[in-house]
Amino acid sequence: MVSVLLVEDDPVVRSAVTRALTGLGHAVLPVGTALEALREIAGVTPFDLVVLDLGLPDMDGADALRMMRGLCDVPVIVATARDEEAEIVRVLNAGADDYLVKPFSSEHLAARLSAVLRRARKEEAPEPLRIGQLTVDLDRREARLAGRELNLTRKEFDLLAYLAAREGKVVPRGELLANLWNLPGRHDDQTLDVHLSWLRRKLGERAAQPRYLHTVRGVGFKLTAVE
Repeated sequence: MVSVLLVEDDPVVRSAVTRALTGLGHAVLPVGTALEALREIAGVTPFDLVVLDLGLPDMDGADALRMMRGLCDVPVIVATARDEEAEIVRVLNAGADDYLVKPFSSEHLAARLSAVLRRARKEEAPEPLRIGQLTVDLDRREARLAGRELNLTRKEFDLLAYLAAREGKVVPRGELLANLWNLPGRHDDQTLDVHLSWLRRKLGERAAQPRYLHTVRGVGFKLTAVE
C-alpha cells in the first residue's frame, strides 16, 4: 500500500482526490495547509509520495516544496491550476518530481503517481552502513545498535545517516546546517545541538564519554566506533 500526503486547500478537490486514490488502494492523508503538510513530513511516519497544490492559504506551494526538500527526499507531484511555463520550470527546479495541471482525471493522476514511484524505486538500494555495533539502513530508514532498533525521529535519522556515510570524517557544523536544515553555515541556532543531544541519548552515550558520536571542538563532528 502506497502512503500519500495530499496537500490541497479546496475541500471539494481534496475530497475527490482522496476518494480516487483511496479507491486505488492507497492510504491517503489529506491536509489543507502548508503548515500541516510540513508538520506531517517532519513526523516519524514517512510517506511514499506527496501530491502538492501551489495555491495554499498560508504559504506558496513552491516555498513549501523547498522546505520539504530540507526535511526529506519524498517524491512530490505538484498538482495546480498554474500552467505558465516559467512557473513549471521554477517548481521543477525547486525539487518537484512531476507537474500536473488542473483539471485532471483521477486516471491521469494515478498514472503519474505510478510513474513517479517507479522512477523512485529504480534507484538501487544502498547496503546498510555498519560502524562497530551500529547499523544504519538508508533504504529502510532504520538504525540498530547491537541488534536493537533505535526509535529515531526523521531528522535524528537524517543526522545519523549523514555522519555514518562519512564515517571517521570530521563534518563541519556549517555543512550539517546547510545540508540537513538548509540554514546558513554560520547560523547559531541551537537546533543542531539539540538534535545531537537527543541522538547521543538514544545511542546510550554522553558528550563527555562518546562511543560513536564525537565532537571535534571548534571544527565539527564525526561518527566512529571506539575500539
